[in-house]
Amino acid sequence: MAYTTINPFTGELIKEFPNATDTEVTQAIDSAHLAFLAWRTTPFADKAVILSKAATILRDNKRQYAKLLTLEMGKVIAEAEAEVELSAQILEYYAEHTERLLAPQKLPVADPAEGEAILVHDPLGVLLAIEPWNFPYYQIARILAPQISVGNTLLLKHASNVPQCAAAFEGLMRDAGLPQGVFQNLYATRDQIEYIINSPKVHGVALTGSEGAGAIIAAQAGKALKKSTLELGGADAFIVLEDAELPKTINWAVFGRHWNAGQVCVSSKRMILVEAIYDEFMQGYIKGVEALKAGDPMDPTTTLAPLSSQAAADEVKQKVRDAVKHGATATEVGPKVPEKGAFVQPTILTNVTPDNPAYYWEFFGPISMILKAKDEQEAINIANDSPFGLGGSVFTADNKRGLAVAKQVSTGMMFVNHPTMVKADLPFGGVRRSGYGRELISLGLKEFVNHKLINVVDINAPF
Repeated sequence: MAYTTINPFTGELIKEFPNATDTEVTQAIDSAHLAFLAWRTTPFADKAVILSKAATILRDNKRQYAKLLTLEMGKVIAEAEAEVELSAQILEYYAEHTERLLAPQKLPVADPAEGEAILVHDPLGVLLAIEPWNFPYYQIARILAPQISVGNTLLLKHASNVPQCAAAFEGLMRDAGLPQGVFQNLYATRDQIEYIINSPKVHGVALTGSEGAGAIIAAQAGKALKKSTLELGGADAFIVLEDAELPKTINWAVFGRHWNAGQVCVSSKRMILVEAIYDEFMQGYIKGVEALKAGDPMDPTTTLAPLSSQAAADEVKQKVRDAVKHGATATEVGPKVPEKGAFVQPTILTNVTPDNPAYYWEFFGPISMILKAKDEQEAINIANDSPFGLGGSVFTADNKRGLAVAKQVSTGMMFVNHPTMVKADLPFGGVRRSGYGRELISLGLKEFVNHKLINVVDINAPF
């Protein structure tokens, strides 16, 4: 597992980074543990100053940070700048809200005369975060901001193709005044990850990544009796009912499937259309996809980026071929994408039936699976016929109807008249093969804390 920067648009190897040595890993764990002993009692106000300063530095240098995202994983520059802004918003959210969200809770007791019961939320200690390449800064921010706000310290093992982004965020927090050892980036190997999890000084692990990686980390954490959270894949349903406002719905569909070149866990991957609007939607959707412009992600006119690597592009193309082999129809849409670079031609998959393995796959690229439903209930049934349960959306002119449908779809997140969003003030997480645990807002804040009961009892109270 080599940590390298390879430009997905040009294929050029920019820079290589050596793996961490075992000694460096051990030293990082020890440093994080020592830092925790002081950081856990640092006042919330002091932590808030650091988080706020980090947000300011991000905004003041937005273009600089964004260019690293585009260089390492190919994100179009406008989306890269949006990710920098979102990361700043997450840092600010916890600077503003952590103290209130972690306030001790007074519990109701049967007889108040006998004393009081209080629930306090104490940090656990050193945590390991294993993060993916598709949103290099956002993925760090959404685990780092809540956990260092609580008082935990964090070791980061980022994806091997975004080493400069990982180092940049570590430098950002250092420049913002974060004490040494509270947050450290490690170019760790897979064997070292297991060593870190098994360390008695490490108390939890959070992973965002593939199902395969999640299964391995969950098993290692379980064997070590460590708390874990997993944010894994998704095959979000995009349900369109017959009363939806089609022109706007189609625009959201094109965006929802193709932002970040379709490399989003919560992309609108399965479009489920009721028969009444199927043909009209398809005509508009094809036109929308045809209008996408593939090219240099640094060019502000580009709207379709290359995938993060040639290997990722090759994997998506092979999955399309496999889907066709099992009976699906694949229709390539739009102008031919550049031959140079990790591009994948936007493709629409139809005639994908439940006996085709692709029906249950996640396509991590600009591949749209279109499914037809005879009515609302069948659309809900199709949406729920998935091993995943991350996000989803339903489009209808009747918000009450949309809410009723959303309640029947088994996911961690559902949106009415909008593709699944990621925001600083909304929780993120799923069910089934999309993982467990939540990130952001108070839910993410309290994933790695000790919810400790303190019961003050009158000495004369009965047992």
